[in-house]
Amino acid sequence: METKKSITADLEKKKMVFTQFGIVFALLVTLAAFEYKSYDRRIINIDQRIEEVVQEEIIPITEQKVKPIEPPEAPKQTTVLMIVENDEIVEDELEIDADVKQNTEIEVYIAPPVQREQEEEVVETEIFTVVESMPEFPGGEAAMMSFIAKNIKYPGFARESGIQGRVFVNFVVEPSGLVSNVKILRGIGGGCDEEAIRVVQSMPKWTPGKQRGKAVRVSFNLPVRFTLQ
Repeated sequence: METKKSITADLEKKKMVFTQFGIVFALLVTLAAFEYKSYDRRIINIDQRIEEVVQEEIIPITEQKVKPIEPPEAPKQTTVLMIVENDEIVEDELEIDADVKQNTEIEVYIAPPVQREQEEEVVETEIFTVVESMPEFPGGEAAMMSFIAKNIKYPGFARESGIQGRVFVNFVVEPSGLVSNVKILRGIGGGCDEEAIRVVQSMPKWTPGKQRGKAVRVSFNLPVRFTLQ
């Protein structure tokens, strides 16, 4: 008798494959069962609202009474009465004549004049800019330039910064020849202005300027040059 089943329809050869698929599927179902979590259902009614009334706390206002500060008592002034006996003569007592007649001569008391100290008027001496004989440095202009060159010191900051130029100094030559009121008219900074003032203040006495033969105060302008070599 011939077999009617075809070779392609024979499932005996695929039995192992189906068995393996079944085992894998069973394992997946088992794992899914273990991993499954269930939550308790909780029903929240949103429509119900509880209105809570919060009462404001009223703080009572207390009035604090401040005791006024009494001013210190002023010291009591005591008047000391000086009792003088009738027989005692009091100095500086005016004699009054009660029996004054129309023809009686009365001495007129004339108060001595009050001597007032006369205030001395301080008049500032006028400072001239141009006079008949202008003030002069001892030895002339060449000696003055030599004095400045020997005594001046170039400031370190100005040297490092490359600062150079002319500083214009103004000062007053007094009638005694001294130099005063030294100030800068135009400076260059870097410590050069202060150095120029120092050198001018250290100058010796000048020959004072004269106006009409009298020594007067004369204003003098002097340029001091700072040059880097």
